[in-house]
Amino acid sequence: MTRWLDEDEQAAWRAFYSATTLLIDRLDRELQHDAGMPHAYYEILVVLSESPDRSLRMSELAVKTRSSRSRLSHAVTKLESRGWVKRRDCDDDKRGQFADLTDEGFAALVSAAPGHVETVRTHLFDPLTPQQIEQLKQISEAINGTLKA
Repeated sequence: MTRWLDEDEQAAWRAFYSATTLLIDRLDRELQHDAGMPHAYYEILVVLSESPDRSLRMSELAVKTRSSRSRLSHAVTKLESRGWVKRRDCDDDKRGQFADLTDEGFAALVSAAPGHVETVRTHLFDPLTPQQIEQLKQISEAINGTLKA
């Protein structure tokens, strides 16, 4: 039996969906305009920058960026062409590869980060009170908990 949304749930769902879609679209457009990269590439650079030695197996990078392996491979190829990422083979698994963030890629990330953070601050955090920010964190963690299980 379908558990239909009531009026309040429907309004909350539509507001949430609209806000998240508009925010991701704004982040993508501003990163593209300011740094010449889509949000997906920025996310790959961030994940690599936060990894030990700025390197991850491609399979692990796909999981951490919530990307299919083929989509990630295509993105890494584009990042390689810019000199921002370099692939290398695994020593212990000839089928596996690592993605390494280059110094040029790290510099591109450092250059793009201030504009990205300002967009997040302006459109996500500035309109909220400190209490709403805490509620947003708790709500997001609850939703993440059901989706990661």
